[in-house]
Amino acid sequence: TGGHTTEILRLLSCLSESYSPRHYVFADSDKMSEAKICSFEQKRAETFSNSQFTLDRIPRSREVRQSWMSSVGTTLYSLLYSLPLTYRLKPDLILCNGPGTCVPVCIAALLLGLLRIKRAVIVYVESICRVETLSLSGKILYYLSDYFIVQWPELKEKYPRSVYLGRIV
Repeated sequence: TGGHTTEILRLLSCLSESYSPRHYVFADSDKMSEAKICSFEQKRAETFSNSQFTLDRIPRSREVRQSWMSSVGTTLYSLLYSLPLTYRLKPDLILCNGPGTCVPVCIAALLLGLLRIKRAVIVYVESICRVETLSLSGKILYYLSDYFIVQWPELKEKYPRSVYLGRIV
């Protein structure tokens, strides 16, 4: 929540105004991200006058320290919320960076692509704090994303399909 939001906002600060509107999706139990996003977008609006964004909450797919077995059910529940949301938004690009919330959104986008409704490019950026191993979201999305970006050369060696760009956040 807090760290992932900070990282994604740093990435977004480098994007041009052509990446608009932006749709932020975060867990319904996340109490910090909305304020951080609104502050970021308020500052961005000073530079880009037609800046547009939306905020959407979905059920958290997995809580910290939640058991693997119970997380299957909560992730499926989150996917049920993600499907109509992703269908409504029909994103061109999904840029995500690690919280479990991104997994059901990416799966929903993949399903829309398989159904030939709308294909979204999925770009996953592994968190800067992941030096030697991938996060659980990273382990899943390594195989599902179009671009999988790592920020440490050790991860590039272990995961050859990844793209190493150095520190980007």
